[in-house]
Amino acid sequence: MLEKTLVVVKPDGVQRSLAGKIIQRFEDAGLKIVGMKMVWIGKEFAKKHYTEDIEKRHGEKVRGMLVGYITRGPVVAIVLEGIEAVEAVRKITGSTYPSAAAPGTIRGDFAHMTKEHAITNDQDVQNLLHASGSKEEAKAEIALWFSEKELHSYKTVHEAHVFH
Repeated sequence: MLEKTLVVVKPDGVQRSLAGKIIQRFEDAGLKIVGMKMVWIGKEFAKKHYTEDIEKRHGEKVRGMLVGYITRGPVVAIVLEGIEAVEAVRKITGSTYPSAAAPGTIRGDFAHMTKEHAITNDQDVQNLLHASGSKEEAKAEIALWFSEKELHSYKTVHEAHVFH
């Protein structure tokens, strides 16, 4: 099924000049960019992205660290479209915790922070990017990050071979 999902290249990914490589991974897998922008979000916006549900599941400290992490520099927000896009993006991205991410995934290849190191040093887990975790989450996150005017519909050459 054709879906849309949100990816946010976090400040560490932008600062390490990995945004292009990260985007290329998704395009190489046949996913299409239908919206993209670079922004430096504030804490209030970050709290809308990292909802109170995060706090309920992981605690106030974790939510606070996530908010601090995503607001410390510019991010690249991207809406990708493709067949089962949410699942495809999650597979390409790899495990939330870089040390558990398989080689060949974005986090497995480019992220180096372990959960244990982060906990020991009271740091956030720098994992390069956010990817929507479900269809419902993707829908809500896309609506938060993008207006309808910022999303575009067009055909790629790849689609001519997949959807003929």
